[in-house]
Amino acid sequence: MRLDKYISGCGYASRKEVKKLVRLGAVTVDGEIAKKPDTDVPEDAEVRVNGEKLCYREFVYLMLNKPAGCVSAVFDKKYPVVTDFVGEEYRHFGVYPVGRLDIDTEGLLILTNDGQFAHEMTSPKKNVYKRYFAVLDKPMEESDIEAFAKGMEFKDFTAKSAKLEITENPREVYIEIAEGKFHQVKRMCERVGKTVTYLKRVAIGGLELDETLEKGEIRELTDEELRKI
Repeated sequence: MRLDKYISGCGYASRKEVKKLVRLGAVTVDGEIAKKPDTDVPEDAEVRVNGEKLCYREFVYLMLNKPAGCVSAVFDKKYPVVTDFVGEEYRHFGVYPVGRLDIDTEGLLILTNDGQFAHEMTSPKKNVYKRYFAVLDKPMEESDIEAFAKGMEFKDFTAKSAKLEITENPREVYIEIAEGKFHQVKRMCERVGKTVTYLKRVAIGGLELDETLEKGEIRELTDEELRKI
């Protein structure tokens, strides 16, 4: 692997900054001062910058507490995008959102640069359930639980069986779905005569939103959290 890619992959510096570090003699490979940023680095090489040993990684996995008002994309002409919240230390990885949340929906969103992981997470065949907290204009009824469990036919797709959990306040519910189609939760609620006034994703598979994250805050997933997914 090229030296500049290796160092940027460690999150230490951008490729442009690596050129300057090499010029200053701050980079060593197996104890030898690196002369060029495009030097090939063996897989088992020891790379240091200013004496600090680096550890290369190819992929990163981030948890974002998405606020309302931004879109699940890397670019949009009209609205802010979720990657605007990615800090400088992760920007060079080129992360993107796994799946999507509507512009007015808040909560758990994962960003990564691992395409295979993103595919596994969003493929309907994998049945990775997403859990949402919803506030409604009208109370849900016990009969609605069965309606969600049966699945629903729409013109553009068939919603699989979904779990509806009614809280002590029947206008506040939890809903678990596997597909995550466009406006799916809202459309399923409308099918039973209710309108969603607030929606927040609180879990994906076994991964729950870190409630200590403020809206717009982002952090890396731990190994344990990745295993939960």
